[in-house]
Amino acid sequence: MQTDVFTTRLASARTAARRLTNATTQQKNAALEAIAAAIEGSVDEIVAANALDLDRGRQQQIGEGLLDRLLLNEERLQALAAAVRDVVSLPDPVGQIVRGSTLANGIQLTQVRVPFGVIGAIYEARPNVTVDIVALALKSGNGAVLRGGTAAENSNRVLVRVIQEAISSVGLDGGCVQTIDEFGREGANRLMRARGYVDVLIPRGSAGLISTVVQESTVPVIETGAGIVHVFVDESAAEEYAVDIVANSKTHRPSVCNAAETLLVHRGAAERLLPKIAQVLLEEHVVLYGDERARSYSSGIGQAGEELWATEHLALEMGVKIVDSIDEALEHIERYSTRHTESIVTEDYANAQRFLNEVDSAVVMVNASTRFTDGGEFGFGAEVGISTQKLHARGPMGLPELTSTKWLVRGGGQIR
Repeated sequence: MQTDVFTTRLASARTAARRLTNATTQQKNAALEAIAAAIEGSVDEIVAANALDLDRGRQQQIGEGLLDRLLLNEERLQALAAAVRDVVSLPDPVGQIVRGSTLANGIQLTQVRVPFGVIGAIYEARPNVTVDIVALALKSGNGAVLRGGTAAENSNRVLVRVIQEAISSVGLDGGCVQTIDEFGREGANRLMRARGYVDVLIPRGSAGLISTVVQESTVPVIETGAGIVHVFVDESAAEEYAVDIVANSKTHRPSVCNAAETLLVHRGAAERLLPKIAQVLLEEHVVLYGDERARSYSSGIGQAGEELWATEHLALEMGVKIVDSIDEALEHIERYSTRHTESIVTEDYANAQRFLNEVDSAVVMVNASTRFTDGGEFGFGAEVGISTQKLHARGPMGLPELTSTKWLVRGGGQIR
């Protein structure tokens, strides 16, 4: 382990982050524009590096879901550049006044948003996350230390170099972005214990990765969650809504955390809607597993084991269960949900309100696809992850969620 090099990188990120606190919004936006242009100008180089990662992933049989997350092609790189430019258009949170007052003795108090300092990120096989995190960290005045995993090491190496050069080209310190991929798992372990260098750590990836970071890190963690996501088709659900929302939630991009994994259907809607929903899903090559009652409505539904309801497939697989009431649906979600996203399809206002009020997840929806749980879709430009915890941030994390606050006290000689 090259301890000195590792520590130097973290120290460089911290020094650069301190300098970044003095950067104006215009300077940060110029750096973001430079990053977007650099990505567009380096498509061939990035795609070539990504091809090496994809080849290794296929050889290691990492699965189609991870391969899809790993893929960077021209279309996705153009979308990443556009997302960076979206961040340019967003308000700069740094310096925003949260609240303030003047005390009876004349002292002026102001609470303002400030950067965390250095954000650490540990993630797997998602080179797009490299760009998203850097864009949001930079705009919010933070440094970033990235552990993007072995699966995307070639892609991330090129991306980080391109990003550093782009930031430096506008006069800011490109050292505010660092990668520690070359240090492997030991580097990730050291990052989790880098108090004093790293202010907050954000894991993105499998439930196992997130659990490891939460349990072993001495650096404060914002926990992003695995997505055991439910869609509940209520008794009153409109057919068009039910079919379209379930199909989109499962098949639009099954390898991501906001894709639905479990379909709950009210017994009063099962005969009317489940055969049609199942047919559409089967036509989209979704493998369905269900309880005994669900299987009675479609020969294409296989038998489900109890472990199915606690499984995040990240693939074209889905569990189907018939429930007798909204109460049973809420109980099932309470038991198996990872507190990410849940959606109800209903025309019953009272049931919609109960679902919104009682489901304890970061995002709760009525008559909408779970695929909308996304920083870009929420208008945040991008996201560093979807927080499933309750302290500091919850749901898609954009610019404000990457800031803390501090109190500014202005006096005129007062003493206590």
